Amino acid sequence: MTDPHADTPVVPYGCDLNYAQAAVVLLHGRGASAQDILSLADRFYDDRIAYLAPQAAGNSWYPYSFLAPIRQNEPWLSSALAKVKRIVTACGAAGIAQSRVAVCGFSQGACLATEFVARHAANYGALIAFTGGLIGPLDQNLHHDGSLAGVRALFSSGDPDPHVPWARVEASAEEYRRMGASVQLNRYPGRPHTIIEQELDTSRALILSILQPGLA
Repeated sequence: MTDPHADTPVVPYGCDLNYAQAAVVLLHGRGASAQDILSLADRFYDDRIAYLAPQAAGNSWYPYSFLAPIRQNEPWLSSALAKVKRIVTACGAAGIAQSRVAVCGFSQGACLATEFVARHAANYGALIAFTGGLIGPLDQNLHHDGSLAGVRALFSSGDPDPHVPWARVEASAEEYRRMGASVQLNRYPGRPHTIIEQELDTSRALILSILQPGLA
């Protein structure tokens, strides 16, 4: 199977995409589901926003750690990136400017979101990575081509975390800064592998900001 996520559903919530003023792509973590990550939509809710949560085949975007050699996670990783790309393209086809599309994920979904935005650099409304970072081994060069000027990026994680080293979160934030993004990096010492209220409040403000007049 060369494209394992191709035919999995995308679960919508909130405003119909064809009438929405903004969109949030929500990417679930390993072993979770689209319905699980959509619980965040209630915390970010605004009736002008379309929330779109794709489902990973087998509830996992790729089989090994995000720190494994990239080739080990193929073809699942490329399929997952293509899945997100099709959703973002659909948002544009519905008339939503890319600057009003936010890509958000938790854990494995945060890694996928971070890698997608870096590989497909453009003026997105926001990148929100709850406990995640760029994909590849710890010694990998994280350089990506393109500009993320105008993108607001939130990297938010506990430290230590059993799956995502803080050093990779920091390095990912630094690469995003180099690419021109406006980066907020929040470290929560001792926070378990979850999302806490403070992170939800920060991300809600970021998501709602993409609806501000003057952002096209």
